[in-house]
Amino acid sequence: MIGTLDVIVLDCPDPLALARFYAELIGGEIVQADADWVEVAPPGATHRPLLAFQLVDDYRAPEWPGQLVPQQLHLDVKVDDLDVGEQAVLAIGATATGSTTDTFRVYLDPAGHPFCLVSPAD
Repeated sequence: MIGTLDVIVLDCPDPLALARFYAELIGGEIVQADADWVEVAPPGATHRPLLAFQLVDDYRAPEWPGQLVPQQLHLDVKVDDLDVGEQAVLAIGATATGSTTDTFRVYLDPAGHPFCLVSPAD
């Protein structure tokens, strides 16, 4: 195991509105909210993963069941050490995107789907 699932992230045009919808749908609660990022914890959650909603400018909704505009989400995987995690995901076929900060790094899986390695919260 390289890491643990930390956050499931959905792109959207209005993170707070979508978070409220899903909080109502699953009985969860909003536990963190910024203008461009909102997190919902499932009911009785004592651990992750969280459900998060990320602002995307010019958002285009996925087309279902067609795939002209595919579904949009990515996984955040928590690792103890970003450098060690990076070496491990590259070894199993991930591609580094070059998008990094001190707390996360973005990669593509072998089919091109983005995912992030994230540092544990301090």
